[in-house]
Amino acid sequence: MSIAGGGIIGCAAAYHLAKEGVQVLVLEGSENIGNGGSTRNGGGVRQSGRDPRELPLAMYAIQHLWKNLSEMLDTDVEYYQHGNLRLGSTEKHRDILTGLTERGVKCGLDVRMIDGDEARQINPFLSEEVTCASWCPTDGHANPLMATMGYYKMARRLGAHFISGEQVTEIRKIKGAARQVVTASGNVYEGEKIIVAAGYESRFIASTVGIDIPMQPVLLETLVTEAVSPMFWQMLGTADADFYGHQTTHGSFVFGLNSGYEPYAKLGKPLSSSIASSAACRGIMHYFPSLSEIKIVRSWAGWMDSCADHVPVISTVEEVPGLILACGFTGHGFGISPAVGLLLSQLAMEQEPVLDLQAFRYDRFA
Repeated sequence: MSIAGGGIIGCAAAYHLAKEGVQVLVLEGSENIGNGGSTRNGGGVRQSGRDPRELPLAMYAIQHLWKNLSEMLDTDVEYYQHGNLRLGSTEKHRDILTGLTERGVKCGLDVRMIDGDEARQINPFLSEEVTCASWCPTDGHANPLMATMGYYKMARRLGAHFISGEQVTEIRKIKGAARQVVTASGNVYEGEKIIVAAGYESRFIASTVGIDIPMQPVLLETLVTEAVSPMFWQMLGTADADFYGHQTTHGSFVFGLNSGYEPYAKLGKPLSSSIASSAACRGIMHYFPSLSEIKIVRSWAGWMDSCADHVPVISTVEEVPGLILACGFTGHGFGISPAVGLLLSQLAMEQEPVLDLQAFRYDRFA
């Protein structure tokens, strides 16, 4: 079994496969495991605000996997289940949040609209600017680096093999089925199944066997503050999605945003911008004035693979037997990664998946 991509999706799939005794080889193009979005995101483990097609994956992960993940991986993934406040200050925000809330309720999610006073009861650091919010008490957050490394280390302990610095450039078919993975170094690896979970690069890899996944790269930026005493543990977001974040175990706040600077950034190693960070800080201080004096200690930028309909592709491929796709997560992949890793292992072992994956078919764009 070969997996292209050593992010949290690839590592989670490798863990579940190795746990079942399957021989697994994971090829990561960069020198470091989880070097893409898997260790560079806001850490949200949320159900609220998701597309109804994606919500069952998030709900399953939270109900069955996240609560035991630290024990399962023998790594503290710093999982907190203290709810998610998505904040608003205008009537337009209220309309947005109401629509998201109603869609979640229809899918069986415990989420509701609250006014500004109730939001401040939950989080007393909120400003008077907050007039409404959606509240999902079963949402939370975790540490992306620790979760990714936990899956990686446990997969290795169970026998999975990882090679970093091996960028997959091509898939080759033998008798019509995907059987070989070719890397930039010229090496060729064989496997009965090939899982492609390489972020935006998945589009180019799949195209070598004639499969196109409509994705575009979107630039995300993140900033981290100095450590301060514990203030609150909710996951935060806004109706306009202009920032999201939380306070970490060691005290720093991590906030993320989409800068909109895609036309001006290089695909390789994008740089964070002072303009985007400043804009995010203004939004944060609008809702949390008590954070105004906290210093930012670092920031970074990275690419996410945004799918055309903002829902991932998790799918076998009829035209290319043996090929399994896991990409286009559109910045929503971390929270559902435990469920996706399990589902990919079930697809690879030709077992019945625990969830219906019809909505994530690669050919839904046809």
